[in-house]
Amino acid sequence: MHITVTEIEKSYATVNAVRGVSFTINTGEIFALLGPNGAGKSSIIRMLVGMTRPDRGTIAITHQQAHYDHVPRRYLGYLPEDRGLYPDKSVEKNLLYLAQLHGLSKAQAQLEMNHWLEIFDLTERRKEDLKQLSKGNQQKVQLIAAVIHKPALVILDEPFSGLDPINQEKVVEFLKTLRTKGMTVILSAHQMAMVEKLADRMLLMAKGQMVLAGTLLDIKQQAQPKPVVVIETQQAVTAAELAILLPDYTVSMQSEHRFSMTLPSTAMLSTCLQTLLREFTVQSVSMQNPDLHQLYLTAMSAHQQEEIA
Repeated sequence: MHITVTEIEKSYATVNAVRGVSFTINTGEIFALLGPNGAGKSSIIRMLVGMTRPDRGTIAITHQQAHYDHVPRRYLGYLPEDRGLYPDKSVEKNLLYLAQLHGLSKAQAQLEMNHWLEIFDLTERRKEDLKQLSKGNQQKVQLIAAVIHKPALVILDEPFSGLDPINQEKVVEFLKTLRTKGMTVILSAHQMAMVEKLADRMLLMAKGQMVLAGTLLDIKQQAQPKPVVVIETQQAVTAAELAILLPDYTVSMQSEHRFSMTLPSTAMLSTCLQTLLREFTVQSVSMQNPDLHQLYLTAMSAHQQEEIA
């Protein structure tokens, strides 16, 4: 399923929820929609699935040579932020009911359910009521419910919620499997480390506007974060000493022998080192590549400053 969104806008009363946002999602791609609460992510999702319509702009969706202005329900798998299964019914009854509701025969539903229960280590718990499962296992059942009917597009809102690190990795592998099956995935999550592992491309939003968009490499080039250097010294050093030596730099202590420092530019590194070498023996110097979380914070901070200006 291929999606092209062009200059869409959406307002509710006095709130401009989405302001001139454009992006493209390719078939079989994992696309991350990122931003703080109130950024406009949910408004975009509601427009994509046809719950609301854009006030301006267009949504063009192509699937199997047919064209739509929103995702038809039969092609959609959706994991909402507010979960919606039946806690007093068994895992098996929940999944079979939802699969048949999407048009699968009982035999097909059984086959798909067995496959995914095994993937998520839930086969032995299929007869238990959903409310008897831990929050993490309930989340895994929700994920299965979203894909059991083999949708062309899967929208996952906070799929890592309630999961421990081991099960978060299981979800990472689950999403990679969806991609190999040719499903298009829209992922909204706050766990930046997970998103960084998965997303082919991403859109960072704030207050209804696009802040950064593209691959992780594109994001890095657009964000242009200040370089960070990690320095280790032979002697112990304190934050107070560094504040006196380097008053114009942001320093973060990692240990008494190790600290990171944000530079205005890489050209300033030699000047900083000369200052440090007059007081300490420097054992190692390394540049720190910013991860997606750092890029996200940099972009949000820059956007806030632009809004104030």
